[in-house]
Amino acid sequence: MFMGTPEFAVESLRALVEGGYQVVGVVAAPDKPVGKHHSVLQACPVKEYAVSQGLPVLQPEKLRDAEFLEQLKAWNADLQIVVAFRMLPEVVWNMPPLGTFNLHASLLPQYRGAAPINWAIINGEKETGITTFFLTHEIDTGKVIYRERIPIADTDTFETVHDRLMYLGAQGVLKTVDAIAGNTVQPLAQELLTENEHVLKPAPKIFRETCRIDWNQSVKEIYDFIRGLSPFPAAWTELNAGNGETLHLKIFAGEKIIRPHELPAGSIVTDGKTCLDVTATDGFIRLKEIQQAGKKRMTVDAFLRGFKGAHG
Repeated sequence: MFMGTPEFAVESLRALVEGGYQVVGVVAAPDKPVGKHHSVLQACPVKEYAVSQGLPVLQPEKLRDAEFLEQLKAWNADLQIVVAFRMLPEVVWNMPPLGTFNLHASLLPQYRGAAPINWAIINGEKETGITTFFLTHEIDTGKVIYRERIPIADTDTFETVHDRLMYLGAQGVLKTVDAIAGNTVQPLAQELLTENEHVLKPAPKIFRETCRIDWNQSVKEIYDFIRGLSPFPAAWTELNAGNGETLHLKIFAGEKIIRPHELPAGSIVTDGKTCLDVTATDGFIRLKEIQQAGKKRMTVDAFLRGFKGAHG
């Protein structure tokens, strides 16, 4: 039985279905109201895929609801697989005889929490990976079944790492199911996997204010922050255009320029044609792709052609 919500989880479900594994049912998030008047209900990606494959779907509002628990029990699943869902009560994760395991997009115990990919890039990590682990009471703390690493390049963004981990994670799910079914699992406590890292870095949920750029940081810190949030939810800033106008910008891509200067942090330097640089403590971030409030995402040269007031 499979539980999940976003596109990241679909790839794991697809791998199970196409691999011939018996998926007795799917639990997904309730449909969300969308549109101008919130009058249209939109299914999450996992539900859409499950329906396309003729799989039965449950969408409980509350995971302790008696009716949901009865329906779940009726599926008589041997094993439950969770990918990018929500925290489960013990009555759910303890139901199947072979247990419940979760796929997490980090090398646990590092980056426990809701946004592991974002925070690994924001913190300038050189590698990350996927982990499968058995669920227990505390979130993201259960015994590890399988881990696999990938490097993070200096040019990687949330989007590129997300997509690589999505496919890597799907293969990790299959390997984990095979190991559990073959009774070859030797789960390890996360305390044994700290690998001489004494400080555990968290991955808390990201909110809009989390995404605001602090220009009183180094070029590298800001560069990593931008790519760790690109393209979603996107780093943003407010800049003084020098003509009395404040620019409200989302920033999707930038370039590092390490060069001494004596300008205040957050100052704009531009030729008005192709370059729009913003000062950090030890240099500049050359903005490459941005989106002004109420406008479309665009390259900086296209933005400057339409905004003559951005001259520094």
